[in-house]
Amino acid sequence: MDVRVKFLGGAESVTGSRYLVDAGDFRFLFDCGLFQGLKELRLRNWEDFPVDPASIHCVVLSHAHIDHIGYLPKLVKEGFSGPIYCTHPTADLLEILLLDSAKLQEEEADFASRKGYSKHEHPKPLYTEDDVKAVFPLIRSYGYREPFSIHPSVKIIYQDAGHLLGSAITEVFIQGKSQQKKIVFSGDIGRYTSALLYPPAAIPQADILFVESTYGNKNNPYDDPSDDLVRIVNETHQRGGVLLIPAFAVGRTQGLLFYLRKLMKEDLIPDLPVYIDSPMAISSTYLFFRHPSFLKEGFDLKEFAREVETNMLVLVKTNEHSKSLNELKKNAIIISSSGMMTGGRVLHHLYHRLRRKEDTVLMAGFQAEGTRGRKLLDGEKTIKMFGEFVPVNCTVEYISSMSGHADKEELFRWLGNFEDKPKLTFTIHGEGKDLHDYAQNIRARLGWNVVVPRYMESFVLFEGI
Repeated sequence: MDVRVKFLGGAESVTGSRYLVDAGDFRFLFDCGLFQGLKELRLRNWEDFPVDPASIHCVVLSHAHIDHIGYLPKLVKEGFSGPIYCTHPTADLLEILLLDSAKLQEEEADFASRKGYSKHEHPKPLYTEDDVKAVFPLIRSYGYREPFSIHPSVKIIYQDAGHLLGSAITEVFIQGKSQQKKIVFSGDIGRYTSALLYPPAAIPQADILFVESTYGNKNNPYDDPSDDLVRIVNETHQRGGVLLIPAFAVGRTQGLLFYLRKLMKEDLIPDLPVYIDSPMAISSTYLFFRHPSFLKEGFDLKEFAREVETNMLVLVKTNEHSKSLNELKKNAIIISSSGMMTGGRVLHHLYHRLRRKEDTVLMAGFQAEGTRGRKLLDGEKTIKMFGEFVPVNCTVEYISSMSGHADKEELFRWLGNFEDKPKLTFTIHGEGKDLHDYAQNIRARLGWNVVVPRYMESFVLFEGI
């Protein structure tokens, strides 16, 4: 049989991760993410899916970030009914993140309708909470290093990617009539320095490799964020302002809590209330205690609980409480999602905080092209939200070291574990010149055959196996 792949997303972009693999009489989708950022990318979410969803036998997921899972409710709504495979923590996180995604879309559609800033007379969400609930019965979860079959000729093994609770490098073994071939999807590769998660697992062999490229051609050496946090918190406090941190609800928020509490205990920053304004982040934090085996050995969960369950932590659970935070003028830290400011409660905080010269907005992770976060990083003087342009008068700060993605040298460290060259390597989940430069660096440094695929491009991976 021949085995082919079609790039339905995550090709020359860092969002919309979707890779369709055809293996003879069997077809599976690897990842099923939402496109985010640039409008031309986001519009793809509303188009008909490029292939009939009912023709896909199953979906295999790498991890629970929305750019890898966020299209699942739409896929099911359009006719997909097969199993969805993932790790145990991903299964739990998926429920939280997808319900939140639907809720945000429903709220935004309602708000746009009431305020009249949508070009549509009756704006609708991409999917609803009921659509999300239709996904849950299809989930099948497994642990790391636990082989399972998705077809009589296709076996999967998940390995730890170190990027997010439950994130996985996926080994796909395809048995043909005369030989077995192996595809490896890196997923998002984590850092080798995480306080919570193990470093990414070493993979010694692959016939075909799909490797992420988020920081592919950029060095982002790990640096303890404590010094930056001390400076930023203290400068904001001295100006009499509020510190707003847009942060991903899973992983980033928990890391920030750990460091902020540590710095307060050491009297390096003032004891300030930290408002966690993200129901998703609150729910996700409890999952760290549900899946201790997925956390790095030696990480003390009880100590972590003591650090964050203090008077400094204020959990914001209602919309009314969230909106009341806009009245705070000083002596507060607000952590709210989403991390790239594409939606969520963080938007109304931004709407008020961007205008105030006393306040600070701190970004603590990668900002994709076309997102509000990237626009702030690029120094734009106004940011569009809720149908108007908001002036940027606040201080804008960025800490790159808290990113959950491996940087250039860490990616090459991971690639260095392969004992033989893959026959073909695809650089995916990256953007712009950096993506192409990264591919060229792999060719130059490792001598590998590397392709940068384009959106909707197809390739034959194996012939007549």
